[in-house]
Amino acid sequence: MSFNFHYDRKKYFDQQYQNTKKYIVPFLINTIDFADKNVLEVGCGEGGVLKAFYELGCNITGIDLASNKIENANKYYLKINTKNTYKFIADDIYNFDLNLLNTFDLIILKDAIEHIHHQNKLIQFLSENLKKNCKLFIAFPPWQMPWGGHQQICRNKFLSFVPYFHLFPNFFYKRILKLFGEEQSTIQSLLEIKETGISIERFEQIIKKSSLSVSKKLFFFINPNYEVKFGLKPRLQNSLISKIPYLRGFFTTTCYYLIEKK
Repeated sequence: MSFNFHYDRKKYFDQQYQNTKKYIVPFLINTIDFADKNVLEVGCGEGGVLKAFYELGCNITGIDLASNKIENANKYYLKINTKNTYKFIADDIYNFDLNLLNTFDLIILKDAIEHIHHQNKLIQFLSENLKKNCKLFIAFPPWQMPWGGHQQICRNKFLSFVPYFHLFPNFFYKRILKLFGEEQSTIQSLLEIKETGISIERFEQIIKKSSLSVSKKLFFFINPNYEVKFGLKPRLQNSLISKIPYLRGFFTTTCYYLIEKK
């Protein structure tokens, strides 16, 4: 089965941790002193991303709608020994205690915002409830990129590698998925991602309309995730392509953003 790391959750946890430690922490290190800071991840899954911050001395909190992933997180963290605190919550971010939300120094959304409906509502909610010096780290694959539809979750090996076919109209996309034997649950998941996928331009417009601003960003031609998954060395996007709206989304496999209050 291709891309089986999506089904081996412990392996996925370890890959998330390695990627964060090697690439995300260095992206943030010059702007945040991590010692004893409070870090929240929205859409945390099993907490692989948060482990890197936990080891740096942060108190971490993760929230995710999937209760099975939260159960896994609590199980994995029992084996990690540090003096700092961790907490994992199975709930919707909109139900989060606002007084607690105002205590975080860093909020992370990694490969999460492209799964969330009404992204403008989420960004507005966060911007209204962050403490003054809190920073946001947001990373996502642009919708137009080769596998922006997350077709790598397809059980069919061939389909999981085919680029760009998620850009077909819904009726044709659905027909292809059925033709190659994908289960209805997978088809439904992929169609939902088609509804929530987000482009670079739309994301930056949402930030621009909020009380937040972009302080730093990086576009990657080869996603750092691909190093632990496929052995591919990460590569930044060409500086010229990075400046061309819309076109850049087709050739950028992930974006890193550091967001702050204006």
